[in-house]
Parts: sequence; C-alpha cells; structure tokens
Amino acid sequence: MKPTRGFVVEQAKRRLRAAAETGFVRVTGYRLYGLDGVRKVASGDWIDADSDEAAVEAANEIFRGSECEIRQGTRLVARLDLRRKPSRSG
Repeated sequence: MKPTRGFVVEQAKRRLRAAAETGFVRVTGYRLYGLDGVRKVASGDWIDADSDEAAVEAANEIFRGSECEIRQGTRLVARLDLRRKPSRSG
C-alpha cells in the first residue's frame, strides 16, 4: 500500500521549506518491513524521512492494518502493530 498523495505532498513541502531556509535538506534512509502473521518479513520499502517520527508517520500510512518494522541501517527504530484490535463491548 502506498502513502496517500496528501502525505507525500506535505513531506515534499516540508523539505522545500527547510531547503529555502538553510540551503540544505537532511534526509535519512529508512527501510520499512511489512511483517506476516508469524512476524517474518513479507515486504520491504525504502523511504527517506527527516526524522524517526516522520518515518513512523510514513509507516502508519503505508502499512495501515498490518504489522511492520522500521529500521535505519541495523538500528531498529520501531516495531508497530497497526492491526485493528477487537473492541470489547460489555
């Protein structure tokens, strides 16, 4: 699943504003891994993000409804479970 157009456009606008202010844009390569039911890697995507928080935000858009892992090189940034939890009504 790809991020929504609005998400991608907003990320691009932030980078352009940063470049206009400083003349430089700092981005970092992250690897997003989609996990299957037994937490094995089922898919992977490269993204560029300004920070760990931006990478988590991108993962929320891309892997909505599944489990995923975000890595920067060998560093585990986050492991997210974006599956819907059953609600308890009592």
